[in-house]
Amino acid sequence: MARTNFDMLLQAGCHFGHLKRKWNPAMAPYIYTERNGIHIIDLHKTVVKIDDAAEALKNIARQGKKILFVGTKKQTKEVIAEKATSINMPYVIERWPGGMLTNFPTIRKAVKKMANIDKLMQDGTFGNLSKRELLQITRQRAKLEKNLGSIADLTRLPSALFVIDVMKENIAVKEANRLGIPVFGIVDTNSDPKNIDFIIPANDDAKDSVEVILNACCTAIAEGLEERKAEKADEKAAEAQAEEEAVETKPKRTRKARKDEAPAAEEAVAPVAEEEAPAAE
Repeated sequence: MARTNFDMLLQAGCHFGHLKRKWNPAMAPYIYTERNGIHIIDLHKTVVKIDDAAEALKNIARQGKKILFVGTKKQTKEVIAEKATSINMPYVIERWPGGMLTNFPTIRKAVKKMANIDKLMQDGTFGNLSKRELLQITRQRAKLEKNLGSIADLTRLPSALFVIDVMKENIAVKEANRLGIPVFGIVDTNSDPKNIDFIIPANDDAKDSVEVILNACCTAIAEGLEERKAEKADEKAAEAQAEEEAVETKPKRTRKARKDEAPAAEEAVAPVAEEEAPAAE
């Protein structure tokens, strides 16, 4: 598994926290010092936390489960979408729809509605609609795509949440906590880490900082997915080999055995025929 080192984090600016007056005392264990009124995060602890999170994410991916990435900050949207798409995982980079986890069936209905609109457009059902009605449906489809298009393949609740800026995405964190879904989060010095299962103390505002952390985590997830494929391939190969061995070990009747069986069968039939003869008279 690819490891993130101290220098990579330092160059990406992961060590820059928030102003001292905005800090959350719960983040004290992860703060190294303070310079010019800004807290500096201890990157040695960040490296350890990234490795722990990456290992856990790899195990989740190996089991074939989904990890939902959440981050609605303008400067990190593109990075999140790119990294999540590369490993075929769902993500939310627009407004978090309230109840997305706790009221998941309703969200699925909205996703199905989007699919139904696509189907009706393709089979020509909308051909008889007026331009105004068609425009309304097209706008509705675009809105659904913007908010829910990235989770269209999420047919069941995710097995984990990866959150960038746990304070901004506090509603998503609360919903995950309520359902017992583990939360992985990039936590800055102004945030409360108590509801985060896997804390990654780092700058959650800078694009480079978020990118270097996502690189490490997504690489681990990709490795987990590859291991799952390899395990499935090995299982299929083992099943095929077991079937072949079963066929090979199945006893085959020799020509001599078949000849010996024929007289025995005739002898077994003969008494039956003799017994039936008087009844026929």
